[in-house]
Amino acid sequence: MIQFPKPDVEQYFQTYRISHFAVSADEKHLYFDSNLNGQPNIWAMDLPGGYPYPLTYLNQSSQFIKPDPQGRHILTAFDRDGDENYHLYALKPEGGVPFPVVPAEPKDRCYYAHLSEDGQRLYYVTSRDNPNYLNSRRINLETGEDELLHQGEEVTSNLIAVSSDEQAYVILNVYSNTYQTAYLYRNGESESIIPVSERQSQISYVLFADDNRLLMITNDDEAYSYVAEYRMDTREFRPLCRVEGEDVEDIRWHKASETLYFWTFTGPENRMYALDNGAEQPRRVDMPLDTVDQVTLTKAGNVYILGRGAVQPHNIYRLMAGHESWEPLTANRVTGLDPSDLVYPEVIRYKSYDGLEIEALLFKAKPEQANGYTVFWPHGGPQASEAKFFRPMFQLLLAQGYHIFAPNFRGSTGYGAEFVKMVERDWGEGPRLDCVAGIHWLFDEGIASSDRLFVVGGSYGGYMTLLLAGRHPELFRAAVDIFGPSNLFTFLESVPEDWKPMMDNWLGDSVRDRERLTKDSPITYLNQMVNPMLVIQGANDPRVVKAESDQIVAALQEKGVDVEYVVLDDEGHGFSRKTNEILVYRWMLEFLQKHQEAPVPQS
Repeated sequence: MIQFPKPDVEQYFQTYRISHFAVSADEKHLYFDSNLNGQPNIWAMDLPGGYPYPLTYLNQSSQFIKPDPQGRHILTAFDRDGDENYHLYALKPEGGVPFPVVPAEPKDRCYYAHLSEDGQRLYYVTSRDNPNYLNSRRINLETGEDELLHQGEEVTSNLIAVSSDEQAYVILNVYSNTYQTAYLYRNGESESIIPVSERQSQISYVLFADDNRLLMITNDDEAYSYVAEYRMDTREFRPLCRVEGEDVEDIRWHKASETLYFWTFTGPENRMYALDNGAEQPRRVDMPLDTVDQVTLTKAGNVYILGRGAVQPHNIYRLMAGHESWEPLTANRVTGLDPSDLVYPEVIRYKSYDGLEIEALLFKAKPEQANGYTVFWPHGGPQASEAKFFRPMFQLLLAQGYHIFAPNFRGSTGYGAEFVKMVERDWGEGPRLDCVAGIHWLFDEGIASSDRLFVVGGSYGGYMTLLLAGRHPELFRAAVDIFGPSNLFTFLESVPEDWKPMMDNWLGDSVRDRERLTKDSPITYLNQMVNPMLVIQGANDPRVVKAESDQIVAALQEKGVDVEYVVLDDEGHGFSRKTNEILVYRWMLEFLQKHQEAPVPQS
C-alpha cells in the first residue's frame, strides 16, 4: 500500500476565507469576498451551480457588497493593506477597476448604511469632518448631490436603518459595546425608540418591517437579547419574541409572508428560528453549520447563510422557500483531509476563583497523535467568544499532537448581558483569573502541566497572553502574542478616532484609572517575563498599532529574553493573504516545537 506523508502546514491552510456575500435581486448571481486565489478580492458565481470568477484584482479586502437592484453596478468599499480606512466604490456588474463614488481623503473611513429601492441614493456613515463622532450622509449616485443627514456630537453615532419610502431613519448612539440608544428621525424631529431606563441596554440591530413598524434586537430589562417591535403611529415599544437563555444575534423579516427569521447565539454555537404569521412560538430550523457569520433573506423568501462548523470551513448555503433541505452553493473544504481527520471540541464547564461558571471548548488531539502538550487560547474581543468554528490553526496544532483549551471567560458574548459587561473597566483582573482557573482545571484533570503548556492569543487574547506571561510565568513554557496591546495607556491613545468616545466605558480613563490601568498593563511586569515569546504584528493594524508590539519586543530584547518578532508589512488586524497566514503559522509551529524540550526559564 502507498503510505502518504503526514499533512504539512500548508495543507491545513488551503481552505479559503469568505468574509461576506450578496445575492443579486434576480438571484442569478452570488457575490462574495474571498482569498480564493490567495489574495482578498471580490468573486462571483452564476446561480445555480456556476463556477467562481473574479470581479476584482486589487488584492484588497472589501467591507461589504451591495448589488444595485437594477443590475447596473455593484457597490463596495476597499481599504489598503488592512488599514481599515474603507472608501466607497462602484464596480461594473462584470467587475474591473473600481470607481470611487464618495469623495474621501486617505485617512477617511466610510461605512455603508443603506441603498434606496431604486438604487439611486446611497446612505453612508463617514469620519470625514467628524473623525470622533461620525456623520451620516446621503449621496445621489446620479447627480452627485451629497447631503448631511445627521452629525454625531459627544457620542459616536451611526445611521443603521432607513424606511423603504425614505421618510424615516434610525440613528444609533454608541456609548459602548453594551450600551446604545436608538432614535427615530422623521418629519424633522427625533424620538427615542426604547423607553429611557436606568439600565444601560444594548440595541444591536434595527430594521423597518414596513413604513410604520420597526423590528429590533435589544436586551432592555432582560438578561438575554430578544426581538422587539416599535410602532411609529402609536410610539409603542413591546417585546415580540425571545428564546430562554439565548441571545438573539440577527433578524430578517419577510414582508410577503409576514415571517420573522432570527438567529441566536448560545454559548459556542448559533441556532436558527422562524416565527410564522399567527404563530405564538417560534419554530427551530436546522442548519448545516455550527456558527453563522452573515444571513440574507430575498423577496422570494429564500434564505442564504454564510458560516462555519468546528470541522468545516466557510461556506454559503441556500434554503429555498417551502423547502426543508439546505443547498450548498460553495464547496470549500480542507484539501486532502476528511472531516473524520479533524477534531470536534468538547464543551466543558469549570468554576472560577469566585464561583462563577465558565464554559470552554476543549479540543483533544487524537490519542495516536497526542504529544502531551497543550495550547491555552484566550480569545480576542474581549466582548466576543470562542465558538464552534473552523480554525485552520487549531486543526494544524491538533494534527501535530497539541490539545487546545479555549475558555469563554467573563466578558464573552452568548451568556447574557451581565456576563458580557463584566470585562468593562476590568480587562486584567476578573478575565485573567478566569484564565488562571482554567489552567488549573487543566492541571487538576491531568490534561496539562506547567512544563507542557503554551499560551497563544490574538488581539485581546494577545493582551491576555502578555499579561499571563508577566503575572503567571510559572504556569507555562512559552507564549505567542498575535497583535496584542502591551501598554493600556498607549493603547488608549492609539485606537481609531471613532473608538475613543467609548474607551472610557470599555477600558477606563488614563487619569482617573491610572492605578488600575498600570496594574493591568502587561508592560508593568517586564521583570517577570522570562518565558520565550513569539510576537506577530501587522504593520498597518489600526486597532492595535505596531508600536504596541515594538515596545514590548524592544524591552524584552534589552532584558535578554528569548523573543522572536514577525512583522507583516501588508497586513492589518488579521491575515487576509494566504502566503502570510501560512508564513505566520509555520513560524508559530516551529517556535512551539523548538520550545517543547527546552529548559523552562526560572523567574
